[in-house]
Amino acid sequence: MEKLAIFGGEKTKTTPYGTGKRFGKEELANLEEALNQNTLFYWFGNMTKRFTKKFADMYGADYCVATSSGTASIHVALGAIGVGPGDEVITSPITDMGSLIGILYQNAIPVFADLDPNTYNMDAKSIESKITPRTKAIVVVHLSGNPAEMDEICRIAKKHNVYVIEDCAQSYCCKYQGKYAGTWGDIGCFSLNDFKHISAGDGGMIITNNQDLYHRALMFADKNFNRLGTEVVKNVPYLAPNYRMNELTAAVAIAQLDRVEEICAKRKAYGDKLHAALHGIPGIIPQKIYDCAECSYWFYMFTVDEAELGTTRKEFVEALTAEGIIAFNGYIPSCVYQYDMFKNKTIYPGATQYPLDGVHGEAIEYKDGDCPIAEHVIDTCVKLTVNEFYTEQDLEDTIKAIKKVAAYFNANKK
Repeated sequence: MEKLAIFGGEKTKTTPYGTGKRFGKEELANLEEALNQNTLFYWFGNMTKRFTKKFADMYGADYCVATSSGTASIHVALGAIGVGPGDEVITSPITDMGSLIGILYQNAIPVFADLDPNTYNMDAKSIESKITPRTKAIVVVHLSGNPAEMDEICRIAKKHNVYVIEDCAQSYCCKYQGKYAGTWGDIGCFSLNDFKHISAGDGGMIITNNQDLYHRALMFADKNFNRLGTEVVKNVPYLAPNYRMNELTAAVAIAQLDRVEEICAKRKAYGDKLHAALHGIPGIIPQKIYDCAECSYWFYMFTVDEAELGTTRKEFVEALTAEGIIAFNGYIPSCVYQYDMFKNKTIYPGATQYPLDGVHGEAIEYKDGDCPIAEHVIDTCVKLTVNEFYTEQDLEDTIKAIKKVAAYFNANKK
């Protein structure tokens, strides 16, 4: 039995993780071309137009709208389908706030479906149980590049006549039943945030095959100005934000898009090997990836059975870290409905509790236990980083360290 590094033994990983350059001469050339246009406004320049066409073509979509961020993309999608005060939007309790900001800015009510205990994505049965006459849409989060059960979710949405918006911020090039995540629902939303598979610093886009939704999204992202005719119509029909992408962002995004398939392929190869290696380790419960799915691993997450493992998640992660492995206690600190803004109904600054108190003359309450499976996942999951620059040595060290630490605690159960 090897002595753990946390107790004075030798570290498993003694070499640094692989790194590399994300940006290069292609981005620089595009930036120079954008500057030489003498305009950086998306409607007058060519970069944003090139980028949206390139992305739509890659995904086989009819239309693409560029935005200022992934958060903006979801807000634009919600605006395009007409979400407004008092509408309900079902989404995941384990996600970034970017999935929720647009719902709240439209004064709609987030409703949280519980998760599948193995995939960590929204459970279709839980989604259907949350649908009411006020439900306008389902925002499906494909967590960490692992696609959700889209055939069943879309069947439920069609049955109840609600829209499906896919949050693909973490899920470039992942597929379910051979079809890209982002192309199953009415609108797919993506992010170019600096921490995603590809980056333009920030930025985002939506894709759709519905021409009406495309027109509404294009306007909603641009203060509801209508630029589709010979003259700009500024007599706006209703309130909308300014979420326009600029030409410099688009210039970088074009070059990044040329790399996305290779990036995702490298992450998939690394993640698939890691995923396979974790099966059969006592106390380690690997994430489920459907046989009909392809994951692009924004990160890798698994849960632990503390009783079987023989230690707490916290001590397990501390031991992995001491072995030189980058590991984290979970993804976010709690389910999002457990954040102060939801529990205290402080969506807006000031004294108001709107829209969680009174939009329909009744209070909306979020409480511990609303999504018990999601809360269990939060309490027991471990997050490992995945990167296209990681090497076979990085993979080997990670697997070896997990097996070493798990074996030690299993053999020394208290």
